[in-house]
Amino acid sequence: MATSSLLYSSTSPPPLPPLPIRTRLVNNPILISSNKLNIPIIKATSPHPLFPKSPVSARPRLVNNPILICSNKLNTSTPVSVTTRLVNTFIYSNKLTTQIIKHKKTTFAATSSHNLLSKFGYRKLGLLRTNVGKTEREVDELLVGEDSAEFEFSKQKIESWVYFGGVLGVVLFVLNFVWIDNSTGFGKSFIDAVSSLTDSPEVVMLSLILIFAIVHSGLASLRDGGEKLIGERAYRVLFAGVSLPLAVSTIVYFINHRYDGMQLWQLQGVPGLHQFVWLFNFISFFFLYPSTFNLLEVAAVDKPKMHLWETGIMRITRHPQMVGQVMWCLAHTLWIGNSVAVAASVGLIGHHLFGAWNGDRRLGVRYGKAFEAVESRTSIIPFAAILDGRQKLPKDYYKEFIRLPYLTITFLTLGAYFAHPLMQAASYRLHW
Repeated sequence: MATSSLLYSSTSPPPLPPLPIRTRLVNNPILISSNKLNIPIIKATSPHPLFPKSPVSARPRLVNNPILICSNKLNTSTPVSVTTRLVNTFIYSNKLTTQIIKHKKTTFAATSSHNLLSKFGYRKLGLLRTNVGKTEREVDELLVGEDSAEFEFSKQKIESWVYFGGVLGVVLFVLNFVWIDNSTGFGKSFIDAVSSLTDSPEVVMLSLILIFAIVHSGLASLRDGGEKLIGERAYRVLFAGVSLPLAVSTIVYFINHRYDGMQLWQLQGVPGLHQFVWLFNFISFFFLYPSTFNLLEVAAVDKPKMHLWETGIMRITRHPQMVGQVMWCLAHTLWIGNSVAVAASVGLIGHHLFGAWNGDRRLGVRYGKAFEAVESRTSIIPFAAILDGRQKLPKDYYKEFIRLPYLTITFLTLGAYFAHPLMQAASYRLHW
């Protein structure tokens, strides 16, 4: 077994055969450590990393009296693959929610836990941080990233969602008053200022996208320093407060001017094209970046975090938002077929290509070795890592999409399609 392993027994220690490696007794548990690893000894009575005021044995539901085996290769006389009494868990796990992992005909139970081992220097050991749902999955490596689109009702607080509703209402009111309403807002003045630079709707479209991209990606790049300066929530409010009005202006201008410019092709009468474009566009919304589903963080109700996702859509592509945007642009450009649609697609795709590079850079700075592990088994091009064997899908992979966020996306996407006439009418009334 070539991969690093952390194996524990939640029952009394089973008899072990002699090992050709150094053995040290540490009260209870026994620590068997490889000479190739300089691993500190962890005692059963050591303080809990999350609850330092009380020892492990004093915390309820914690693993007591485990056996800890840490090795790079586990050169033991009894292979782990036939040792049936060992289970993969953590001595400091305060959440004994297990997920079954099948590995080489032997079943181990792996607990979901925080990245506690990083506190002891275990940078290269993978941690399974997922509650996909008590399902079976075959994996060769433990996941180091987070579970995408996870939503558990038991973890939700009614007051948080009430607060979210209040925040959303305030944001929409302020956005309408300060930006959208032509009698009080600055949105029309902004569009007029950009439009005054040129008579070309293609150039105006590209200019609006460029302004949004500079502000959006620029603030994202400054996030680490900004959060240290004013805090996570305040920086999220600043980020959204500047980006949202620019996004609205760009969308409204596209709706109002999408049929301006030069007609390059006309395929709307081709049988089946409307159905193809509709389906292609519908699928594109399932490529939303998983952080989009964390609405409480988006609204700064919960403290915003920079997440390292690894399951779900991330198995297909490490940059689903970029892929979804490309699909959306191709579908709309194929249907509209003019120069403004082409200009909008070029601008949006270019922005998302830069965002993919910038996102990898930022995650690499934030997560280091953990991101390198995720990067090594994922790909930017959809399905590339799966086809070349770097990403191995679980047999029950489909269950990573049977979740409330994706159900919500389904209904919202269908609703947005049928609401197109209302959206267009509202946009036309602004005369932007």
